[in-house]
Order: sequence, then structure tokens, then C-alpha cells
Amino acid sequence: MEAKAVARYVRISPTKVRPVMALIKGKDVDEALAVLRFTPNRAARAVAKVLASAVANAEHNLELDRDTLRVSRAYVDSGPSVRRLMPRARGRADVFKKRSSHITVVVAEREA
Repeated sequence: MEAKAVARYVRISPTKVRPVMALIKGKDVDEALAVLRFTPNRAARAVAKVLASAVANAEHNLELDRDTLRVSRAYVDSGPSVRRLMPRARGRADVFKKRSSHITVVVAEREA
């Protein structure tokens, strides 16, 4: 049995979130939360909230034991980008994108 949680439209670039996701894949949920708590990265807070939500979904909806849960899948997809203009020399303008992410964490029971 698997429980899933998704945070959509998080205003962090997916390229900054992906290394944080790599830290928690395949770990037990308590160990993954401990790793995220001490990771000095803004993306770690967002990923920790999604992981805590997935654990709560597993406990409440599926009645799974927290001690038997592990992170089976954790991935991030890119969300919509907000385009902004930056004034440049000689009256020109550069377009730059403020990217967003959709963060997904799936927890499942560990095989005994």
C-alpha cells in the first residue's frame, strides 16, 4: 500500500529541489525527516512538509504504521513559469523566468 502527497506551484526552481529529493529516496521516513531538518536549503523545508503530509495520509487514510514506512518515490516536475522583464541597456528588455515546481512524495510499507 502506498500513500502520496503533492505540493503544487511551489515557487522554487525544480533544479534546486532535485538534489534534495535525491537525499531522501529509499530512506525510512523518520531518517528522511531528520536529513531534511538539517539540510541548509530552502527546498528542504518544502520537501519536509510534503513528506510529513504523505506520512499523515498513510497513517490516517490507510491506517499504516509509521515505523514501517519508507520513501518509495520522490520526484519533482516543473510547474508554470512566471515571466518578468529586466530593463537592459539602450531601451532593451530581457525576459527571465521565475520557475515553479510540483513536488510529489510517495511512501510505502517496507518489505519485511
